[in-house]
Amino acid sequence: MTRRIGSGSLVIATHNAGKLKEISALLAPHGIKCISAGSLGLPEPAETGTTFVANALIKARAAAEASGLAALADDSGLSVDALGGRPGVYTADWAERQWFEGEPGRDWYMAMGKVEGMLQQLGPDTDRSAAFHCVLAIAWPDGEHVAYEGRCDGSLSWPPRGAMGFGYDPVFVPSGSDKTFAEIDPAEKHAISHRADAFAKLVADQFG
Repeated sequence: MTRRIGSGSLVIATHNAGKLKEISALLAPHGIKCISAGSLGLPEPAETGTTFVANALIKARAAAEASGLAALADDSGLSVDALGGRPGVYTADWAERQWFEGEPGRDWYMAMGKVEGMLQQLGPDTDRSAAFHCVLAIAWPDGEHVAYEGRCDGSLSWPPRGAMGFGYDPVFVPSGSDKTFAEIDPAEKHAISHRADAFAKLVADQFG
């Protein structure tokens, strides 16, 4: 029997205001009040895991132990079949600028270019299948935990198209569509995304 968070307060292991708002809206109908780890002054743990599940659990456990409350964390990224599943858990790292690439920060156009360059090196007939993954992990202060995995399959296109997404969205075309995630209305994207898939499983298990 899966342990349930019930109603009350839940720490969201993020320092990102946009992510807190999105998750809060999804959980509000279930009587959950979301508090960000950032607002509590909790440090961000090093994501040393080699899988999405491992990294989500690292963040959820750290927030639960530091706050004394149940905590939810997510970890997400892009896997490309022809690249052996890369960038995977290093999805965001591929966007980090090196010292010779300008001011510190993330350059997602550069990251998309890295993926495309590697695919082009493999030849014009290379499989361009890819998938976005999202893991939502809940941890309690006593160490108990549960994780939900979501996925959205598709393929990569080039050049980037659309201005409504972020990250690798401008080159990702979900299966059954001819538009990239960055060309799709955000409400439509949220209905079919990897995060929506993971949340549907969480809601069914926790509140069903």
